[in-house]
Amino acid sequence: MESIFHERQEGSLCAQHCLNNLLQGEYFSPVELSSIAQQLDEEERMRMAEGGVSSEEYRTFLQQPSVNMDDSGFFSIQVISNALKVWGLELILFNSPEYQRLGIDPINEKSFICNYKEHWFTVRKLGKQWFNLNSLLMGPELISDTYLALFLAQLQQEGYSIFVVKGDLPDCEADQLLQMIRVQQMQRPKLIGEEAAQLRDQRLPRSDVDQAIEVNHPFDGTGMLDEDEENFQRALALSRQEIDMEDEEADLRRAIQLSMQGSRRSEFSDSLPQNVPQSPHTSQTESLSSEELRRRRQAYFQKQQQQLQQEDQTPNLHDKPTLTSSTPEADPGRDMSEEDMLQAAMNMSLESVRNHLNREEDK
Repeated sequence: MESIFHERQEGSLCAQHCLNNLLQGEYFSPVELSSIAQQLDEEERMRMAEGGVSSEEYRTFLQQPSVNMDDSGFFSIQVISNALKVWGLELILFNSPEYQRLGIDPINEKSFICNYKEHWFTVRKLGKQWFNLNSLLMGPELISDTYLALFLAQLQQEGYSIFVVKGDLPDCEADQLLQMIRVQQMQRPKLIGEEAAQLRDQRLPRSDVDQAIEVNHPFDGTGMLDEDEENFQRALALSRQEIDMEDEEADLRRAIQLSMQGSRRSEFSDSLPQNVPQSPHTSQTESLSSEELRRRRQAYFQKQQQQLQQEDQTPNLHDKPTLTSSTPEADPGRDMSEEDMLQAAMNMSLESVRNHLNREEDK
């Protein structure tokens, strides 16, 4: 398992992690992906300009934010698709009629990219075994062949979009090694922040995963669950954890996704075009540096935090005590440390969930 490349979640850069985990190396950084997003924005701007630069439609378009990236670190499916084209890879929607007519068994594919809302992750075959390379996990998760179809079906039921990756993936050490040996995983990897969330929430002595397994299969003395069934129940629980906004563990994971972290450069940058066209949706410089991206995410963060602080000043009978008083207030004149941005992200996400729940109670 040590030979498998696995990037863990940093900020909202799951698209980067998804691509690098798929290709098994540090092939992309936020700088390369932002350059691709700028190119897409410019191409879209040129198409809109064909209808006349003085038209109301064109002027409205210029005022809209980019749909290919934002200051939090999110990148669209178009950016991911274009990044993979560099390697001769293409994406096909798994549940599209065209693909379903082919009748291909999932285990005969090589890899999948899964998306729910703004989170991306890779499921890839290495050697003769499948692995869930979700960046929200502490490490790769082994998936048996019999469980793969159930896993993908459950993701679809939970609202995920699944794309099949077609083409020859670059050679990697893990694939070569696992062609010769098979690995066993005695303990499934935990989600990032899972242990911390359990310590913070004393009302849940056991994880939601354990509770879900017990509810679906209460222990009756007849023996333990077989491996595939236990894996399936665990997937059910993990999916509920990720999409249930009332679950505090899910809140923490979303807060981690919003944390503003730095990024690593990779050698791949030399293969990208050096003169990137300017886009009306992004910076007016030819390319965005890693530091500029970090400053943009920090500004985005401070703005969101200030809005939450303003909302706190509005009386609401349903309001509960928040954590905002224990964190430094956003100061436009001061650079936020990575620790401050992480804490602010957690508070912002938790506060958003509380406000959503309060509005639901008021209805």
